[in-house]
Parts: sequence; C-alpha cells; structure tokens
Amino acid sequence: MKILVIHGPNLNILGNRKKEYYGKKNIEEVNRMIQFKAKSLGFKVDIFQYNCEGDIVSKLNSTLEEEYSGVIINAGAYTHYSIAIRDAIESVRVPTIEVHLSNIYGREEFRRFSMIAPVCTGQITGFGPYSYLLALEAIKYLI
Repeated sequence: MKILVIHGPNLNILGNRKKEYYGKKNIEEVNRMIQFKAKSLGFKVDIFQYNCEGDIVSKLNSTLEEEYSGVIINAGAYTHYSIAIRDAIESVRVPTIEVHLSNIYGREEFRRFSMIAPVCTGQITGFGPYSYLLALEAIKYLI
C-alpha cells in the first residue's frame, strides 16, 4: 500500500519559520518521521513538496493513474483559498486527510477557514509534525 504525502508552500523552510507554530524540525526530519511511521504501518510513502499551486494540482490528478491507498496533504496557505486544489482533491478516489502543523483555529481569522476540508475525509491540525503521523494512523484505520 502506497500513500501520497504532499507538503505545500513554505514547508520547505521548516525549522527556520515561526518555530512557535511550526516547530524546530526541518522538512527532512519531518519526512524521516513520516517514512519511519509509514514503514511501521506497512505503507510505502511518496513525499513531495511544492510551492506552486499548479504542481500540487498536477500531483493530485496523478492519483487517478497511480495506485495510492491514501493521500495526506498540508496545502499550507492554499488551504484557505484554492478552489483548484479543492477541485483536485474532490477527484481523488482514496481517503484524503488534510494536515496542519499548527492549530489553524487558534490563529488569525483568515486561517480558520479551510476551502479543502469539505472534500477531505478528515482533518488533523495542531500537533506539529505528529499531525502527519496521526494522518497515517487514520488512513490505516480507514482502509
């Protein structure tokens, strides 16, 4: 079973960005955590990070041709306004979990709305990099 993990914009600079929200781990450390947890659950993971909206849409569209058992997406700032990413997620035929490192509901008003939540299977927010690990557990439960 293979899981697609998509990190959105600015996640490539984890460890250098607002540590009170995003933590001290860099993207490579987070990816290692994801890979270790996935392996323990019997998953293989493909992990990508994109700063551009169109790249995220294209990768989500690829799930219609590649065999994935689930998708984990942290769309970053695109969460709050990207109809294109929302529409791409709506086409995904496997469980899709929205993930955020920080608690988006405890932050600025504009971050409290998720354009993609209605088309995701579920949402995990506020547990730092462990949000991804909880999402892997959720997908294991769902499938």
